[in-house]
Amino acid sequence: MRLPFVIVLFITQFITAQQQTYSKVLTLMGSRFEMSVVADNEKMGKGYINSAVTEIKRIEKLISSWDSKSQTSLINKYAGIKPVAINKELIDLIKRSIQLSKITEGAFDITYASMDKIWKFDGSMKEMPSESQISASVKNIGYQNIIIDDIAQTVFLKHTGMKIGFGAIGKGYAADKAKSLLLNLGVKSGIINASGDLNAWGKKPDNTNWLVGITNPLNTAKVFSWLPIDNQAVVTSGNYEKFVVFNGQRYAHIINPRTGYPTTGVKSVTIFAPKAELADALATSVFVMGVTTGLNFINQLEGVEAIIIDDVDKFYTTNTLKFKTDKQ
Repeated sequence: MRLPFVIVLFITQFITAQQQTYSKVLTLMGSRFEMSVVADNEKMGKGYINSAVTEIKRIEKLISSWDSKSQTSLINKYAGIKPVAINKELIDLIKRSIQLSKITEGAFDITYASMDKIWKFDGSMKEMPSESQISASVKNIGYQNIIIDDIAQTVFLKHTGMKIGFGAIGKGYAADKAKSLLLNLGVKSGIINASGDLNAWGKKPDNTNWLVGITNPLNTAKVFSWLPIDNQAVVTSGNYEKFVVFNGQRYAHIINPRTGYPTTGVKSVTIFAPKAELADALATSVFVMGVTTGLNFINQLEGVEAIIIDDVDKFYTTNTLKFKTDKQ
């Protein structure tokens, strides 16, 4: 679950004689989306936003696991039975997901959807699952068992019970696709905020950068840092609300697909990257990797930065990230 812990400063007042920012908030893909575009007039602004909404709805139909008619659902339905013919866009998304699985050594894995749901974070759990239950819960997970045939343009999940899901990458992908569409329509500046998966481009009407505020985990009503963003994506993942505690250990709602155990040691991860799809996947991956491994990993990626907050509220950043702390 991606939590909306990124706050964006939207300038909605009339600033120049020709341009101002137009915004709309609505529910898409089961999440809160906020879209803002800089346009010459209200008619153009609303038209651009409506086009972005249409694109996001198209993406949802493509990758949804809840829609029984989606291509993703068909792949899952015929797992272990036969390959499923799908369009190139979805094949390319799956290929990029597999590549991310490889570079994160399985910390990110779209076959996590195969996991048996033995962990509950709604307050109903009274004791930890057994080791055997946890081990069995991940038996069908394994990106290595996704078979792609480029010539036939098919995807096959090798084992019955396997599933793929785009919960850890889908909203970021949708934000990227909406941005791409708007750029093609001539929108030179805007922000797509998909419940914390954010992609911004261009300048505000006063020719300054958009600002992103990162929420303070000690007080979610306040911001601890402000950062200007320029043609960049920002994604924050947190476990402030969804976690369990057993024997004094805090277990987050993000599960390690390699082990079946919930992640520990990290409370929040913010990733800055060229695309929201990448930032989305890396935020989940760093949760799984933990502070030390995650920070070392991100430091090796060109054009990617991170802010990590651990379970005792200590802040860590990648080597070259600079930000201003809000003292208020």
